[in-house]
Amino acid sequence: MGKGKLAKFADMRTFPNVFEPEISFKDDVPYEKKGCWNSSFFHNDNPIVLELGCGRGEYTVGLAQLNPNMNFIGIDIKGARMWTGAKLSLDSGLVNAAFLRTEIGLIDRCFAPGEVSGIWLTFPDPQMKKATKRLTSSWFLERYRNILKDGGEINLKTDSNFLYTYTTLLVDRNNLRSDVRINDLYASEITDSALNIQTYYEQQWRERGKTIKYIRFNLPAEGKLEEPDVEIELDDYRSYGRYKRSGLETSK
Repeated sequence: MGKGKLAKFADMRTFPNVFEPEISFKDDVPYEKKGCWNSSFFHNDNPIVLELGCGRGEYTVGLAQLNPNMNFIGIDIKGARMWTGAKLSLDSGLVNAAFLRTEIGLIDRCFAPGEVSGIWLTFPDPQMKKATKRLTSSWFLERYRNILKDGGEINLKTDSNFLYTYTTLLVDRNNLRSDVRINDLYASEITDSALNIQTYYEQQWRERGKTIKYIRFNLPAEGKLEEPDVEIELDDYRSYGRYKRSGLETSK
């Protein structure tokens, strides 16, 4: 039997690599580690990369193992899942991995401008009903700008054709630099070991025969971001609207 949620929450309060800031959308108060993650936790000047919506943290741990000269922070609001990666990180003796339990929309309260070098989005909910909830929407990209270095790299790995298509259209609409786009990762010849890390959810999707897609693009610090004004076919294996189409909303 797996460890219960309450026990996991209690564990994480003692984990030196887990942080649970008391911040909210209501109060505009920055987290105490904002601007000093390198000095106060990692104790080096290595680049910081975030995994947003890290779930069990497999990607955060995997990336940290592959890149000892970089620092990685997994971010999610669901602490019971995060416990798995945080515990594995401690047991593996990783000193370049940490976990932050907070809402993704609050990350600019937790990191200073230019403090983050890159972002990974691994199998986020495609949020087909509302554009502003998509982690690659202009609404979120504007928040990433508040913490990323100019031209910082964003990586999206997804099983969702909807989210992949939406993201490529948004990238093209805004003339963002994108040097890698793959609509069937495991049928491609790409050899990047970071793309071979598999999350629990990725394994599930692959077992169901779903192709895995990947896009990498750079986000400049300035320039207006616009939503693509295009209808995109919904993923037919999600829980609603098997053959419906949905017009994308403009972010607000």
